[in-house]
Amino acid sequence: MEKFKITIGSRGSDLALWQAHHIKDRLIALGADVEIKIFKTQGDKIQHLSLDKLEGKGFFTKELEDALLNNEVDLAVHSHKDLPTVSPEGLIIAAVSEREDPSELILIRKEAADATLEFGFKKNAIIGTSSARRKAQLCSFRNDIIIKDIRGNVPTRIQKLREGNFDAILLAKAGVSRLQLDLSDFVVVDVNPKKIVPAPAQGVLALQIRETDTQLLEFLKGIHQAQVQACIGIERKLLNLFEGGCHMPLGAYAIEENGTYKFWVSKAEDADQIPQRLYMESNSPDGMAEKALAILNANVLKGKNIFISRNTDDVSFLKTSLAAEDSNLIGITGIHTNTIALPKLDFSDTHIIFFNSKNAVQHFFTQNPILKEDVKFAAFGPGTEKAIAKKGLKVDFSGTSSDPAKVAAQFLSKFADGKRIVFPKAIQSLQSVSSILSRHHFVEQVDVYETISIENVFLPEADVYIFTSPSNVTAFSDTLHTIKNKVVAIGPSTAEALTLKDIKVHAIAERADDTGLLDAVVNVLI
Repeated sequence: MEKFKITIGSRGSDLALWQAHHIKDRLIALGADVEIKIFKTQGDKIQHLSLDKLEGKGFFTKELEDALLNNEVDLAVHSHKDLPTVSPEGLIIAAVSEREDPSELILIRKEAADATLEFGFKKNAIIGTSSARRKAQLCSFRNDIIIKDIRGNVPTRIQKLREGNFDAILLAKAGVSRLQLDLSDFVVVDVNPKKIVPAPAQGVLALQIRETDTQLLEFLKGIHQAQVQACIGIERKLLNLFEGGCHMPLGAYAIEENGTYKFWVSKAEDADQIPQRLYMESNSPDGMAEKALAILNANVLKGKNIFISRNTDDVSFLKTSLAAEDSNLIGITGIHTNTIALPKLDFSDTHIIFFNSKNAVQHFFTQNPILKEDVKFAAFGPGTEKAIAKKGLKVDFSGTSSDPAKVAAQFLSKFADGKRIVFPKAIQSLQSVSSILSRHHFVEQVDVYETISIENVFLPEADVYIFTSPSNVTAFSDTLHTIKNKVVAIGPSTAEALTLKDIKVHAIAERADDTGLLDAVVNVLI
Protein backbone atom coordinates (compact mmCIF):
# COMPACT_ATOMS: atom_id res chain seq x y z
CA MET A 1 0.00 0.00 0.00
CA GLU A 2 1.40 3.40 -1.02
CA LYS A 3 2.22 5.72 1.89
CA PHE A 4 0.30 8.96 2.44
CA LYS A 5 2.62 11.69 1.05
CA ILE A 6 2.66 15.00 2.91
CA THR A 7 4.76 18.11 2.26
CA ILE A 8 5.09 20.38 5.30
CA GLY A 9 5.69 24.12 4.94
CA SER A 10 7.78 25.75 7.65
CA ARG A 11 9.72 28.88 8.47
CA GLY A 12 13.47 28.42 8.54
CA SER A 13 14.34 29.36 12.12
CA ASP A 14 15.74 26.73 14.46
CA LEU A 15 12.53 26.68 16.47
CA ALA A 16 10.23 26.52 13.44
CA LEU A 17 12.27 23.64 12.02
CA TRP A 18 12.17 21.82 15.36
CA GLN A 19 8.39 22.18 15.29
CA ALA A 20 8.13 20.98 11.70
CA HIS A 21 10.35 17.96 12.40
CA HIS A 22 8.36 17.17 15.54
CA ILE A 23 5.16 16.97 13.49
CA LYS A 24 6.99 15.12 10.73
CA ASP A 25 8.04 12.42 13.21
CA ARG A 26 4.47 12.13 14.51
CA LEU A 27 3.13 11.72 10.98
CA ILE A 28 5.78 9.18 10.00
CA ALA A 29 4.77 7.16 13.06
CA LEU A 30 1.26 7.09 11.58
CA GLY A 31 2.65 5.72 8.31
CA ALA A 32 3.06 8.86 6.19
CA ASP A 33 5.87 9.80 3.81
CA VAL A 34 6.83 13.37 4.82
CA GLU A 35 9.13 16.10 3.53
CA ILE A 36 9.68 19.70 4.71
CA LYS A 37 9.80 22.80 2.51
CA ILE A 38 11.19 26.04 4.00
CA PHE A 39 9.83 29.56 3.45
CA LYS A 40 10.93 32.98 4.70
CA THR A 41 8.07 35.09 6.04
CA GLN A 42 7.72 38.87 6.21
CA GLY A 43 8.11 38.66 9.98
CA ASP A 44 11.50 37.02 9.50
CA LYS A 45 12.59 39.77 7.09
CA ILE A 46 11.37 42.77 9.11
CA GLN A 47 13.48 43.12 12.23
CA HIS A 48 13.08 46.83 13.03
CA LEU A 49 9.46 46.69 14.28
CA SER A 50 8.37 45.49 17.71
CA LEU A 51 6.17 42.39 17.91
CA ASP A 52 3.07 44.30 19.01
CA LYS A 53 3.19 45.88 15.53
CA LEU A 54 3.36 42.44 13.90
CA GLU A 55 1.43 39.87 15.95
CA GLY A 56 -2.02 39.04 14.63
CA LYS A 57 -1.39 40.40 11.11
CA GLY A 58 -0.05 37.19 9.61
CA PHE A 59 3.51 38.50 9.37
CA PHE A 60 4.82 35.08 10.39
CA THR A 61 2.24 33.02 8.51
CA LYS A 62 1.15 34.61 5.20
CA GLU A 63 3.82 33.05 2.98
CA LEU A 64 3.06 29.60 4.39
CA GLU A 65 -0.66 30.13 3.87
CA ASP A 66 -0.06 31.28 0.29
CA ALA A 67 1.98 28.13 -0.31
CA LEU A 68 -0.96 26.04 0.91
CA LEU A 69 -3.44 27.87 -1.30
CA ASN A 70 -1.07 27.47 -4.27
CA ASN A 71 -0.71 23.71 -3.62
CA GLU A 72 3.04 24.05 -3.01
CA VAL A 73 2.66 22.27 0.34
CA ASP A 74 -0.03 20.13 1.99
CA LEU A 75 0.39 21.21 5.59
CA ALA A 76 1.76 24.29 7.36
CA VAL A 77 3.06 24.05 10.94
CA HIS A 78 2.67 27.26 12.95
CA SER A 79 3.19 28.44 16.48
CA HIS A 80 -0.52 28.76 17.22
CA LYS A 81 -0.09 32.08 19.03
CA ASP A 82 1.20 33.66 15.78
CA LEU A 83 -1.99 32.90 13.85
CA PRO A 84 -4.79 35.43 13.33
CA THR A 85 -8.03 34.19 14.91
CA VAL A 86 -9.72 33.85 11.51
CA SER A 87 -8.12 31.60 8.89
CA PRO A 88 -7.86 32.83 5.30
CA GLU A 89 -10.65 31.64 3.04
CA GLY A 90 -9.98 28.08 1.93
CA LEU A 91 -7.79 27.12 4.91
CA ILE A 92 -8.58 25.49 8.26
CA ILE A 93 -6.74 24.42 11.40
CA ALA A 94 -7.04 20.66 11.08
CA ALA A 95 -5.29 19.67 14.31
CA VAL A 96 -3.37 21.02 17.28
CA SER A 97 -0.43 19.51 19.14
CA GLU A 98 0.03 18.71 22.79
CA ARG A 99 0.74 21.84 24.84
CA GLU A 100 4.30 22.51 25.92
CA ASP A 101 4.63 24.41 29.22
CA PRO A 102 3.14 27.87 28.35
CA SER A 103 5.11 29.72 31.04
CA GLU A 104 7.33 32.70 30.45
CA LEU A 105 11.04 32.27 31.10
CA ILE A 106 13.15 35.16 32.36
CA LEU A 107 16.86 34.90 31.59
CA ILE A 108 19.01 37.20 33.73
CA ARG A 109 22.70 38.02 33.39
CA LYS A 110 24.27 36.87 36.65
CA GLU A 111 25.75 40.31 37.38
CA ALA A 112 22.23 41.80 37.05
CA ALA A 113 20.52 39.31 39.38
CA ASP A 114 18.95 40.29 42.69
CA ALA A 115 16.99 37.47 44.30
CA THR A 116 15.46 39.82 46.86
CA LEU A 117 13.40 41.62 44.19
CA GLU A 118 10.39 40.44 42.21
CA PHE A 119 11.44 38.16 39.32
CA GLY A 120 15.07 38.18 40.48
CA PHE A 121 16.61 41.03 38.48
CA LYS A 122 18.20 44.18 39.89
CA LYS A 123 16.54 47.56 40.36
CA ASN A 124 16.25 49.66 37.17
CA ALA A 125 17.15 46.64 35.05
CA ILE A 126 17.00 46.87 31.25
CA ILE A 127 14.58 44.17 30.11
CA GLY A 128 14.39 42.95 26.52
CA THR A 129 10.97 42.18 25.08
CA SER A 130 9.00 43.37 22.07
CA SER A 131 5.70 42.07 23.44
CA ALA A 132 3.28 44.70 24.74
CA ARG A 133 1.56 41.95 26.75
CA ARG A 134 4.76 41.09 28.59
CA LYS A 135 5.68 44.74 29.13
CA ALA A 136 2.29 45.65 30.62
CA GLN A 137 2.31 42.73 33.03
CA LEU A 138 5.96 43.07 34.05
CA CYS A 139 5.59 46.78 34.79
CA SER A 140 2.56 46.15 36.99
CA PHE A 141 4.94 44.30 39.34
CA ARG A 142 8.12 46.35 38.78
CA ASN A 143 7.62 49.99 37.78
CA ASP A 144 11.36 50.68 38.04
CA ILE A 145 12.42 48.63 35.02
CA ILE A 146 13.37 49.89 31.55
CA ILE A 147 11.86 47.99 28.62
CA LYS A 148 13.74 47.83 25.32
CA ASP A 149 12.65 46.10 22.12
CA ILE A 150 14.43 42.91 21.13
CA ARG A 151 13.88 41.01 17.90
CA GLY A 152 15.30 37.89 16.27
CA ASN A 153 14.87 34.17 16.78
CA VAL A 154 15.41 32.56 20.17
CA PRO A 155 19.19 31.92 19.86
CA THR A 156 19.68 35.46 18.50
CA ARG A 157 17.88 37.02 21.44
CA ILE A 158 19.88 34.97 23.91
CA GLN A 159 23.11 36.02 22.20
CA LYS A 160 22.09 39.69 22.50
CA LEU A 161 21.64 39.11 26.22
CA ARG A 162 25.08 37.49 26.45
CA GLU A 163 26.59 40.50 24.69
CA GLY A 164 25.26 42.77 27.44
CA ASN A 165 22.59 44.63 25.47
CA PHE A 166 20.09 43.81 28.22
CA ASP A 167 20.09 42.80 31.87
CA ALA A 168 17.35 40.24 31.29
CA ILE A 169 15.01 39.04 28.56
CA LEU A 170 11.65 37.26 28.46
CA LEU A 171 11.03 34.25 26.23
CA ALA A 172 8.33 31.62 25.94
CA LYS A 173 9.58 28.62 27.89
CA ALA A 174 8.24 26.27 25.20
CA GLY A 175 10.67 27.54 22.59
CA VAL A 176 13.69 27.37 24.87
CA SER A 177 12.75 23.86 26.05
CA ARG A 178 12.28 22.58 22.52
CA LEU A 179 15.70 23.82 21.42
CA GLN A 180 17.43 22.43 24.57
CA LEU A 181 19.71 25.46 24.79
CA ASP A 182 22.53 25.84 27.31
CA LEU A 183 21.46 28.51 29.80
CA SER A 184 24.09 27.80 32.46
CA ASP A 185 25.56 31.32 32.24
CA PHE A 186 22.23 32.91 33.25
CA VAL A 187 19.94 33.00 36.24
CA VAL A 188 16.77 31.35 34.95
CA VAL A 189 13.39 32.28 36.44
CA ASP A 190 10.39 30.17 35.50
CA VAL A 191 7.25 32.32 35.89
CA ASN A 192 3.93 30.70 36.75
CA PRO A 193 1.47 31.26 33.82
CA LYS A 194 -1.17 32.21 36.39
CA LYS A 195 1.06 35.15 37.39
CA ILE A 196 2.35 36.42 34.06
CA VAL A 197 -0.48 35.24 31.80
CA PRO A 198 0.80 33.90 28.45
CA ALA A 199 -0.41 34.72 24.96
CA PRO A 200 -3.48 32.81 23.78
CA ALA A 201 -2.43 29.30 22.64
CA GLN A 202 1.20 29.79 23.75
CA GLY A 203 3.05 26.46 23.65
CA VAL A 204 0.73 24.86 21.07
CA LEU A 205 1.41 24.03 17.42
CA ALA A 206 -1.30 24.55 14.81
CA LEU A 207 -1.53 22.28 11.76
CA GLN A 208 -3.12 24.18 8.87
CA ILE A 209 -4.42 22.59 5.66
CA ARG A 210 -6.74 23.33 2.73
CA GLU A 211 -10.36 22.87 3.81
CA THR A 212 -10.99 20.75 0.73
CA ASP A 213 -8.33 18.22 1.73
CA THR A 214 -10.72 15.94 3.63
CA GLN A 215 -8.47 12.90 3.41
CA LEU A 216 -5.61 14.72 5.18
CA LEU A 217 -8.07 16.14 7.71
CA GLU A 218 -9.11 12.60 8.63
CA PHE A 219 -5.49 11.43 8.77
CA LEU A 220 -4.50 14.24 11.16
CA LYS A 221 -7.08 13.12 13.70
CA GLY A 222 -4.41 10.60 14.71
CA ILE A 223 -2.34 13.36 16.35
CA HIS A 224 -5.01 15.97 17.18
CA GLN A 225 -5.28 16.88 20.89
CA ALA A 226 -8.97 17.57 21.50
CA GLN A 227 -8.58 18.64 25.14
CA VAL A 228 -5.87 21.14 24.21
CA GLN A 229 -8.18 22.49 21.53
CA ALA A 230 -10.99 22.94 24.07
CA CYS A 231 -8.75 25.06 26.31
CA ILE A 232 -7.03 27.20 23.69
CA GLY A 233 -10.40 27.62 22.01
CA ILE A 234 -11.46 29.70 25.04
CA GLU A 235 -8.27 31.76 24.84
CA ARG A 236 -8.44 32.43 21.11
CA LYS A 237 -12.16 33.15 21.19
CA LEU A 238 -11.51 35.96 23.67
CA LEU A 239 -8.77 37.28 21.38
CA ASN A 240 -11.25 37.14 18.50
CA LEU A 241 -13.86 39.05 20.51
CA PHE A 242 -11.36 41.91 20.82
CA GLU A 243 -11.28 42.22 17.01
CA GLY A 244 -10.12 45.69 16.09
CA GLY A 245 -7.94 45.73 19.19
CA CYS A 246 -6.25 42.36 18.93
CA HIS A 247 -2.80 43.96 19.24
CA MET A 248 -3.67 44.97 22.79
CA PRO A 249 -1.63 43.39 25.58
CA LEU A 250 -3.85 40.35 26.14
CA GLY A 251 -2.87 37.27 28.10
CA ALA A 252 -5.32 34.37 28.21
CA TYR A 253 -4.72 30.95 29.76
CA ALA A 254 -7.24 28.14 30.26
CA ILE A 255 -6.84 24.71 31.80
CA GLU A 256 -9.19 21.85 32.66
CA GLU A 257 -8.96 20.15 36.05
CA ASN A 258 -11.32 17.38 37.10
CA GLY A 259 -14.07 18.58 34.79
CA THR A 260 -13.72 22.27 35.72
CA TYR A 261 -12.40 24.82 33.21
CA LYS A 262 -10.28 27.54 34.82
CA PHE A 263 -9.51 30.73 32.92
CA TRP A 264 -6.98 33.50 33.70
CA VAL A 265 -6.95 36.76 31.75
CA SER A 266 -4.71 39.83 31.78
CA LYS A 267 -5.84 42.67 29.52
CA ALA A 268 -4.64 46.24 29.00
CA GLU A 269 -5.35 48.85 26.34
CA ASP A 270 -1.66 49.47 25.71
CA ALA A 271 1.75 48.46 27.00
CA ASP A 272 1.89 51.35 29.47
CA GLN A 273 -1.37 50.51 31.26
CA ILE A 274 -1.72 48.38 34.39
CA PRO A 275 -3.68 45.34 33.13
CA GLN A 276 -7.07 44.22 34.32
CA ARG A 277 -7.03 40.69 35.67
CA LEU A 278 -9.76 38.09 35.65
CA TYR A 279 -10.11 34.57 36.98
CA MET A 280 -13.23 32.49 36.39
CA GLU A 281 -14.39 28.87 36.43
CA SER A 282 -17.02 26.90 34.52
CA ASN A 283 -18.11 23.31 34.01
CA SER A 284 -18.05 23.88 30.25
CA PRO A 285 -15.78 25.85 27.90
CA ASP A 286 -18.83 27.09 25.99
CA GLY A 287 -19.47 30.78 26.51
CA MET A 288 -16.49 31.37 28.82
CA ALA A 289 -14.82 33.85 26.47
CA GLU A 290 -18.03 35.83 26.00
CA LYS A 291 -18.58 35.95 29.76
CA ALA A 292 -14.97 37.02 30.31
CA LEU A 293 -15.40 39.89 27.84
CA ALA A 294 -18.57 41.07 29.59
CA ILE A 295 -16.86 40.99 33.00
CA LEU A 296 -13.81 42.89 31.74
CA ASN A 297 -16.06 45.53 30.17
CA ALA A 298 -18.13 45.81 33.37
CA ASN A 299 -15.06 46.76 35.43
CA VAL A 300 -16.35 44.96 38.54
CA LEU A 301 -13.63 46.40 40.81
CA LYS A 302 -14.43 50.05 40.11
CA GLY A 303 -15.22 51.97 43.29
CA LYS A 304 -14.92 48.92 45.56
CA ASN A 305 -13.37 48.91 49.03
CA ILE A 306 -11.24 45.83 49.66
CA PHE A 307 -10.12 44.98 53.21
CA ILE A 308 -7.03 42.84 53.84
CA SER A 309 -5.82 41.66 57.26
CA ARG A 310 -2.23 42.81 56.84
CA ASN A 311 -0.29 46.04 56.47
CA THR A 312 -0.03 47.10 52.84
CA ASP A 313 3.09 48.08 50.99
CA ASP A 314 2.69 51.10 48.70
CA VAL A 315 4.39 49.27 45.84
CA SER A 316 2.61 45.93 46.26
CA PHE A 317 1.09 44.43 43.13
CA LEU A 318 -2.30 44.11 44.85
CA LYS A 319 -2.48 47.77 45.84
CA THR A 320 -1.18 48.98 42.46
CA SER A 321 -3.67 46.85 40.52
CA LEU A 322 -6.64 47.88 42.67
CA ALA A 323 -5.71 51.56 42.40
CA ALA A 324 -5.60 51.24 38.61
CA GLU A 325 -9.21 49.97 38.78
CA ASP A 326 -10.32 52.90 41.01
CA SER A 327 -10.63 50.48 43.91
CA ASN A 328 -9.35 51.07 47.44
CA LEU A 329 -7.27 48.64 49.51
CA ILE A 330 -7.67 48.94 53.30
CA GLY A 331 -4.95 47.11 55.21
CA ILE A 332 -5.25 46.46 58.94
CA THR A 333 -3.39 43.65 60.67
CA GLY A 334 -4.87 42.14 63.81
CA ILE A 335 -1.65 40.63 65.09
CA HIS A 336 1.98 41.22 65.96
CA THR A 337 4.69 38.64 66.66
CA ASN A 338 7.37 38.06 69.30
CA THR A 339 10.46 35.92 69.05
CA ILE A 340 10.58 32.89 71.34
CA ALA A 341 14.09 32.88 72.79
CA LEU A 342 15.49 29.37 72.58
CA PRO A 343 18.71 27.66 73.67
CA LYS A 344 21.40 27.31 71.06
CA LEU A 345 19.78 26.24 67.78
CA ASP A 346 22.00 23.55 66.30
CA PHE A 347 20.76 22.10 63.02
CA SER A 348 24.09 20.89 61.71
CA ASP A 349 22.57 17.49 60.85
CA THR A 350 19.49 18.94 59.10
CA HIS A 351 19.10 18.62 55.33
CA ILE A 352 16.24 21.09 54.75
CA ILE A 353 14.77 24.05 56.63
CA PHE A 354 11.13 24.46 55.56
CA PHE A 355 9.49 27.84 56.26
CA ASN A 356 5.72 28.30 56.19
CA SER A 357 5.72 32.09 56.60
CA LYS A 358 7.78 35.28 56.40
CA ASN A 359 7.50 35.61 60.18
CA ALA A 360 9.09 32.19 60.64
CA VAL A 361 12.04 33.28 58.49
CA GLN A 362 12.53 36.49 60.46
CA HIS A 363 12.32 34.99 63.94
CA PHE A 364 14.40 31.92 63.05
CA PHE A 365 17.39 33.88 61.80
CA THR A 366 17.40 36.42 64.62
CA GLN A 367 18.67 33.56 66.81
CA ASN A 368 21.74 32.81 64.67
CA PRO A 369 21.04 29.10 64.13
CA ILE A 370 23.90 26.70 63.41
CA LEU A 371 23.34 25.16 59.97
CA LYS A 372 25.27 22.68 57.86
CA GLU A 373 27.06 24.24 54.91
CA ASP A 374 24.93 22.57 52.24
CA VAL A 375 21.55 22.92 53.98
CA LYS A 376 18.66 23.57 51.61
CA PHE A 377 15.79 26.01 52.14
CA ALA A 378 12.15 25.44 51.26
CA ALA A 379 9.30 27.98 51.24
CA PHE A 380 5.56 27.45 51.34
CA GLY A 381 5.00 30.17 48.74
CA PRO A 382 6.35 33.27 46.96
CA GLY A 383 6.16 35.64 49.94
CA THR A 384 8.16 33.30 52.14
CA GLU A 385 10.56 32.64 49.25
CA LYS A 386 11.27 36.37 49.00
CA ALA A 387 11.89 36.62 52.75
CA ILE A 388 14.49 33.83 52.51
CA ALA A 389 16.11 35.48 49.50
CA LYS A 390 16.42 38.74 51.44
CA LYS A 391 18.69 36.85 53.83
CA GLY A 392 20.99 36.25 50.87
CA LEU A 393 20.07 32.55 50.71
CA LYS A 394 19.16 30.33 47.78
CA VAL A 395 15.65 28.90 47.83
CA ASP A 396 15.64 25.30 46.64
CA PHE A 397 11.87 24.80 46.72
CA SER A 398 8.85 27.12 46.67
CA GLY A 399 5.25 25.95 46.56
CA THR A 400 2.91 27.28 43.88
CA SER A 401 -0.43 26.68 45.62
CA SER A 402 -2.22 27.93 48.73
CA ASP A 403 -3.28 24.35 49.49
CA PRO A 404 -0.89 22.64 51.96
CA ALA A 405 -1.65 19.20 50.50
CA LYS A 406 -0.66 20.37 47.01
CA VAL A 407 2.49 22.07 48.30
CA ALA A 408 3.45 18.90 50.16
CA ALA A 409 2.89 16.86 46.98
CA GLN A 410 5.09 19.28 45.00
CA PHE A 411 7.83 18.95 47.63
CA LEU A 412 7.64 15.14 47.65
CA SER A 413 7.98 15.06 43.86
CA LYS A 414 11.28 16.96 44.13
CA PHE A 415 13.05 15.41 47.13
CA ALA A 416 13.75 11.74 47.77
CA ASP A 417 12.49 10.26 51.04
CA GLY A 418 14.52 10.15 54.25
CA LYS A 419 15.58 13.80 54.62
CA ARG A 420 15.87 15.53 57.99
CA ILE A 421 13.57 18.56 57.81
CA VAL A 422 13.09 21.31 60.38
CA PHE A 423 9.92 23.44 60.38
CA PRO A 424 10.42 26.75 62.27
CA LYS A 425 6.91 27.89 63.22
CA ALA A 426 4.61 29.81 65.55
CA ILE A 427 3.24 28.29 68.73
CA GLN A 428 -0.05 26.49 68.06
CA SER A 429 0.23 27.01 64.30
CA LEU A 430 -1.31 24.39 62.04
CA GLN A 431 1.09 21.70 60.84
CA SER A 432 -0.57 20.58 57.60
CA VAL A 433 2.52 20.35 55.37
CA SER A 434 4.83 18.92 58.01
CA SER A 435 2.35 16.21 59.01
CA ILE A 436 2.17 15.01 55.39
CA LEU A 437 5.94 15.12 54.95
CA SER A 438 6.49 13.23 58.22
CA ARG A 439 5.27 10.06 56.48
CA HIS A 440 8.29 10.21 54.19
CA HIS A 441 10.93 12.27 56.04
CA PHE A 442 12.28 12.88 59.53
CA VAL A 443 10.45 16.04 60.60
CA GLU A 444 11.15 18.31 63.60
CA GLN A 445 8.91 21.22 64.66
CA VAL A 446 10.60 24.21 66.30
CA ASP A 447 8.56 27.05 67.82
CA VAL A 448 10.45 30.25 67.07
CA TYR A 449 7.75 32.89 67.54
CA GLU A 450 4.34 33.57 69.01
CA THR A 451 1.43 35.46 67.51
CA ILE A 452 -0.32 38.01 69.71
CA SER A 453 -3.66 39.62 68.91
CA ILE A 454 -3.77 43.40 68.91
CA GLU A 455 -6.43 44.78 71.24
CA ASN A 456 -9.44 46.73 69.94
CA VAL A 457 -8.93 46.06 66.23
CA PHE A 458 -12.04 46.47 64.13
CA LEU A 459 -13.23 45.60 60.65
CA PRO A 460 -14.02 48.55 58.41
CA GLU A 461 -16.91 48.49 55.95
CA ALA A 462 -15.80 46.78 52.75
CA ASP A 463 -17.14 45.10 49.64
CA VAL A 464 -14.68 42.22 49.99
CA TYR A 465 -12.79 41.01 53.08
CA ILE A 466 -9.47 39.18 52.60
CA PHE A 467 -8.15 37.20 55.57
CA THR A 468 -4.50 36.20 55.40
CA SER A 469 -4.06 33.82 58.34
CA PRO A 470 -6.00 31.88 60.98
CA SER A 471 -4.44 34.08 63.67
CA ASN A 472 -5.90 37.17 62.01
CA VAL A 473 -9.29 35.49 62.00
CA THR A 474 -8.93 35.02 65.75
CA ALA A 475 -7.79 38.61 66.22
CA PHE A 476 -10.90 39.98 64.53
CA SER A 477 -13.28 37.51 66.23
CA ASP A 478 -15.25 40.18 68.07
CA THR A 479 -16.16 42.06 64.89
CA LEU A 480 -16.55 39.21 62.38
CA HIS A 481 -20.32 39.39 62.88
CA THR A 482 -20.33 42.81 61.14
CA ILE A 483 -19.33 41.25 57.79
CA LYS A 484 -22.16 41.56 55.28
CA ASN A 485 -20.29 41.12 52.01
CA LYS A 486 -17.90 38.70 50.29
CA VAL A 487 -15.04 36.93 52.08
CA VAL A 488 -11.79 35.60 50.57
CA ALA A 489 -9.33 33.35 52.43
CA ILE A 490 -5.65 33.16 51.49
CA GLY A 491 -5.66 29.37 51.91
CA PRO A 492 -7.60 26.36 53.22
CA SER A 493 -6.37 26.77 56.83
CA THR A 494 -7.64 30.34 56.98
CA ALA A 495 -10.90 29.28 55.34
CA GLU A 496 -11.36 26.60 57.99
CA ALA A 497 -10.76 29.15 60.76
CA LEU A 498 -13.43 31.42 59.26
CA THR A 499 -15.90 28.56 58.86
CA LEU A 500 -15.45 27.65 62.53
CA LYS A 501 -16.51 31.23 63.32
CA ASP A 502 -19.66 30.75 61.17
CA ILE A 503 -18.34 33.06 58.45
CA LYS A 504 -19.13 32.03 54.88
CA VAL A 505 -16.02 31.88 52.67
CA HIS A 506 -16.82 32.80 49.08
CA ALA A 507 -13.40 32.00 47.61
CA ILE A 508 -10.02 30.55 48.57
CA ALA A 509 -7.06 32.04 46.70
CA GLU A 510 -5.47 29.43 44.46
CA ARG A 511 -2.05 30.90 45.17
CA ALA A 512 -0.92 32.59 48.39
CA ASP A 513 0.41 35.69 46.64
CA ASP A 514 -0.95 39.03 45.43
CA THR A 515 -2.04 37.71 42.03
CA GLY A 516 -3.88 34.81 43.65
CA LEU A 517 -5.64 37.20 46.04
CA LEU A 518 -6.59 39.63 43.26
CA ASP A 519 -7.94 36.80 41.10
CA ALA A 520 -10.06 35.57 44.03
CA VAL A 521 -11.42 39.06 44.71
CA VAL A 522 -12.50 39.53 41.10
CA ASN A 523 -13.97 36.02 41.09
CA VAL A 524 -16.28 36.73 44.06
CA LEU A 525 -17.47 40.00 42.52
CA ILE A 526 -18.55 38.56 39.17
